[in-house]
Amino acid sequence: MILLTLDKNGEAKYIYQQIYEGIKTGILERKLKFNEKLPSKRELAGQLKVSVNSVANAYGQLLAEGYIYTIEKKGYYVENITQFIQQEDAVKDKLPYDLKEDIEDKEGWLSLSHMTSDISMFPFAEWMRCQNKAVKNHKKELSEILDPQGPYGVRETISRMLGLSRGVKCEPEQIIIGAGSQQLIRQLMAMQARSTVVAMEDPGYSRFYTLLKNMDFGVRPVKLDEKGIDVNDINATKANVVFVTPSHQFPTGKIMPISRRIQLLNWSAESTDRYIVEDDYDSEFKYETDNIPSLQSLDRNHRVIYTGTFSKTMFPGFRMSYMVLPPDLLRDYRRHYSDLMQYSNSLVLFTLHYFVESGGYARHVKRMNHHYEMKRRLLIKELHIRFRGDVDIEDVPAGLHFLAQFRTDKGYEEIEEQAKQEKLEIYSMRRFMLKNKYKEKEKVELVIGFANIHEEKIVEAVDRLYRVIKTGSNLPVFFKKTSTNV
Repeated sequence: MILLTLDKNGEAKYIYQQIYEGIKTGILERKLKFNEKLPSKRELAGQLKVSVNSVANAYGQLLAEGYIYTIEKKGYYVENITQFIQQEDAVKDKLPYDLKEDIEDKEGWLSLSHMTSDISMFPFAEWMRCQNKAVKNHKKELSEILDPQGPYGVRETISRMLGLSRGVKCEPEQIIIGAGSQQLIRQLMAMQARSTVVAMEDPGYSRFYTLLKNMDFGVRPVKLDEKGIDVNDINATKANVVFVTPSHQFPTGKIMPISRRIQLLNWSAESTDRYIVEDDYDSEFKYETDNIPSLQSLDRNHRVIYTGTFSKTMFPGFRMSYMVLPPDLLRDYRRHYSDLMQYSNSLVLFTLHYFVESGGYARHVKRMNHHYEMKRRLLIKELHIRFRGDVDIEDVPAGLHFLAQFRTDKGYEEIEEQAKQEKLEIYSMRRFMLKNKYKEKEKVELVIGFANIHEEKIVEAVDRLYRVIKTGSNLPVFFKKTSTNV
């Protein structure tokens, strides 16, 4: 007889699930011995006073999972189940403390992060119309596996867009679409020899730095001068590949002048194994002047690998980036990744195609360019009013962040900790110092983002930042004076 306790009041699992769980537990705990014959379905149903169907369903599930076996015309028997190895110090069903996540309450927080965007003006209704069009026109493609590089028609649209907006010279075949720049860079670098040496701007994008280090490449951080990364210093590293952000250096905001760009391109042309990875992450946003042409548009020797993203112009959760490969690397890419499945959402890609083709994307970027310029100007003005002579701002009219240097006797750790107390999201230069951990006496540098701070909250955000940097400082404190006029 099998001893099972069932809850028939309807508050627990279905009857057949309770029978299944009870027998399974008995088998795993060795209360039911292997090769032991189980009661027939009708017999067990009678013992438990349940329907035969409930027992049949339970036996069927146990049979499917391998807990029992059946002999024709004889019945059901307990399978010989291998016992689990149980370590004595293992705590059943408990996640180790160091792996638990703290879910922060973001209520009342203000953000000066460089990683955010403002979605309040995104034309979701227009996007949904493009999505409906994608569903209507691409049912066949949506039911199939995409080309590893992304649908040709979408790449063709991106190619035209890049040619018009950034001067990028490429065919649709050269474009690789991916779910984020990190994924694309990982694919690109996985094709390279492990002896490859990479030079990176310092300060620079720490996520790429960590990625490449974890891939066991030799990564050489190179200091910046007033024009950006120094070609002589690149030569000293013996690098084969250099990562740069020439149109809006991350995080300093410097724009690389034409003289330095030509020097960099000449460096790449001196050897067939040299490449430049141009990360054009937020070049769509340029204020007061026209857009700066891409480095790739000047390349005459197919040495520049161009990367860009829609995460800045649309929103970070969009997770759609692209990479433009020179012909020789494209050939290698196709050889390496012929079996790759495209990571991006096919419906999103076709929707983006219609969003760009309809002019909706260009209108959105133009609208946001004006919107961000107003917020940027207001934030810079408020910082000057509040901090007076204790702030110096690298006022480069581009991108979604700028670099600000504050006079204070506090260190980076103290400022970062106090910002949490003030519920103010900020990022200090410490995060982006790859190797050269410089710090000027009584000064700190912050990367100030303005995309996701509402205009009416800018004064409050500056007030919180003032308390973070100046409260408790030995330096002079000035009286509050604010203005909301741009």
